[in-house]
Amino acid sequence: MSDKLQKVLANAGIGSRREMEKWISDGRISVNGKVAELGLRVEPEDKIRVDGNPLGPQNQKAVCRVLMYNKPEGELCSRKDPEGRPTVFDRLPRIKNGRWIAVGRLDINTSGLLLFTNDGELANGLMHPSKEVEREYAVRVYGKVTDVMLKRLKAGVKLEDGEAKFTSIRRHPGDEDSMNHWFNVTLSEGRNREVRRMWESQDVTVSRLIRVRYGDVELQKRLPQGGWVELELKAVNGLRKLAQLAPETETLLKVEDKKQLDHVQISRMRRAVRKHQIKNKQ
Repeated sequence: MSDKLQKVLANAGIGSRREMEKWISDGRISVNGKVAELGLRVEPEDKIRVDGNPLGPQNQKAVCRVLMYNKPEGELCSRKDPEGRPTVFDRLPRIKNGRWIAVGRLDINTSGLLLFTNDGELANGLMHPSKEVEREYAVRVYGKVTDVMLKRLKAGVKLEDGEAKFTSIRRHPGDEDSMNHWFNVTLSEGRNREVRRMWESQDVTVSRLIRVRYGDVELQKRLPQGGWVELELKAVNGLRKLAQLAPETETLLKVEDKKQLDHVQISRMRRAVRKHQIKNKQ
């Protein structure tokens, strides 16, 4: 049975479907010796090359894996930076087949939950606006915030790229007399700097922004910034369900990897992060 070329490439873990469409347009993909075009469908026996390198057999799809990463402020969500700044890919574990794909992005000044997967179809499904996968953020706002402003943010505000709204807003108690206010907000799309721009439309400034949930996956509170853990099969399949994909039946996690983070693991992660940071500064 034939599949669209960009879907096959995404399933092989080369990149997200959107990335693969661009690669095809750029002439980087060939099928059976001919440069591929968008819309091409391929059969399992077709010979696919990426930048001249052969793609592995299509029926040997890698086991779907997902990492939870606690992104610190100051890291970029790109694979490489011309200025040599740290990126979220720098400390991820090596992967034999395919590569890690970031599920969405966080800007350089935003921290918190970032998911990575080796399955391009899963990444595409979780990011696609039609799936309306909910994201939750903890946000610290500087300035006076009124109930009228909160109602506007829930009803919808106009931004330069269209209307946007929060599906829920929860104010943290105990900071009524301060100029800094913490809120938890949710929305079901991931446009560029959307949370910041929505608050700025109300003439207040976001001074801290932390993503704490993506779909059903919540950021582990004990996971150090710069640290990562691999999700168990149940959590992976929860995400696959949100993306409307068939469940995965295998996992590469060992029994000892499924335990909750303990003091020794947390200390080891923190040492590794510090060592990496020191190396980058040299």
